[in-house]
Amino acid sequence: MIRRPLVLALVIALAPAAASAEDLMQVYSLARENDPQLAASQSSRLATREGEVQARAAMLPQIGGSASLTRSRSEGPSTSTQFDPATGAPVRFTGDSESNTTSRTLGVDVQQMLFDRSRFTVLKSQQALSRASDFNVQAADDTLITRTSAAYFNTLVAIETLTAAEASEAALKKQFDAASKRLEVGLAPITDVHEARAQYDSARANTIVARNAVLDAYQALAEITGKPVGALKALPEDFQPTLAESGTAASWVARALENNPSLHAAEEQLASANENVETARSGHWPTLYLNGSYGDRKTTGDSTFSAGSLSSTNPIDSQSRGPSVGVTLNVPIFSGGAVSSRVRQALANRDVVADQVEQQRRALIRNTNAAYQALAAGITEVESRRAALTSARAAFEASQVGLEVGTRTVLDVLNNQQNVLVAARLYSQARYSFLQARLLLDQSAGTLDVADVQDVNRLLTVTAPTPVPVTP
Repeated sequence: MIRRPLVLALVIALAPAAASAEDLMQVYSLARENDPQLAASQSSRLATREGEVQARAAMLPQIGGSASLTRSRSEGPSTSTQFDPATGAPVRFTGDSESNTTSRTLGVDVQQMLFDRSRFTVLKSQQALSRASDFNVQAADDTLITRTSAAYFNTLVAIETLTAAEASEAALKKQFDAASKRLEVGLAPITDVHEARAQYDSARANTIVARNAVLDAYQALAEITGKPVGALKALPEDFQPTLAESGTAASWVARALENNPSLHAAEEQLASANENVETARSGHWPTLYLNGSYGDRKTTGDSTFSAGSLSSTNPIDSQSRGPSVGVTLNVPIFSGGAVSSRVRQALANRDVVADQVEQQRRALIRNTNAAYQALAAGITEVESRRAALTSARAAFEASQVGLEVGTRTVLDVLNNQQNVLVAARLYSQARYSFLQARLLLDQSAGTLDVADVQDVNRLLTVTAPTPVPVTP
């Protein structure tokens, strides 16, 4: 799958940004700049890539230099053989000797791998992990979109729920005032006043809870963006959901198994685990290395021999330099069973990763099917919730008229008002859940990118009301 350059797409999308309200694209742009989870995944990729560099470096020539300067002094009994100058016969003397030397050594060592199977398998393992980290960053990008949209939509649902709660509180306040006036003129029993007061107090409590939920939703959004956001763009009341793409659940599942970055990352981790098994088995294989060095050693000083009145001092001055080249073959014979144990350990670790891949594959199939079913049923649900809200409002208005003519009670009016509040909340949730299901399905299929965010963002055409902060 080829993705359009994200930064360029964001710049194009945000060029005509509205000043009065922040839409989904603007909030997503803030999230890309400030989200710590995305930043952590990118840093993790950089760290993982260095493992590949280090594995490759171990296969290249290893060159090291050394230098040393040593001063030494020694003394003790010694024997010396001198030649009689007259006769030429050797004469042995027993006495004491003392020497002082200074040694200087310079050297360069080179080692090059000729054959070491473990070096190749370690490199392949690190390359697989590097590819997995790329897929993990891609998955983090996709998850950032759905996390941002979920927080954004949850905030809009909370705002619309608060708006409905405030409307319900105002309506119940009117019913309570009307019941009180009717009681004063003898047209209503005291029970109507109590019922109206109970419902009104409950509505006030619901409004407080809804307002706190809005503030918490804004905080959840700021947790991702790193900055507070203001008024948000929302769906219009007459929003008509449509399917952007067609296809069966099976086709979406096949697309997900082919493109999902999280699944690809897990498969690359399994490939790395397989190479780790081969690395452990390489402990049974011989290794062959080429070794070379060049050394320069010089020793200076003097050595003194004394025996009675006889004393002689000889200077020490020696120097040697030159290269050396050789090969080293190491053949493992017996290691106490450690190599076999490491092989069994690597096999067990590989099986763990294989089971995790299978679990992730099954979860991907289930999640893709669930997102597809949610999207397919979302159109019907939105229309049903819209009709339920319309019916609840009509029932409330009818109960108000019935209360005036004496065919309905205050309790009927209060119950219908509560039904309006519940229907409004469910309708709001259905609309934004439909949009979220679109993004989640694309995420599962591995086709989610900024263009999908732009498509959803174009549907947000009205400004949601900004809640009034709660004062302690």
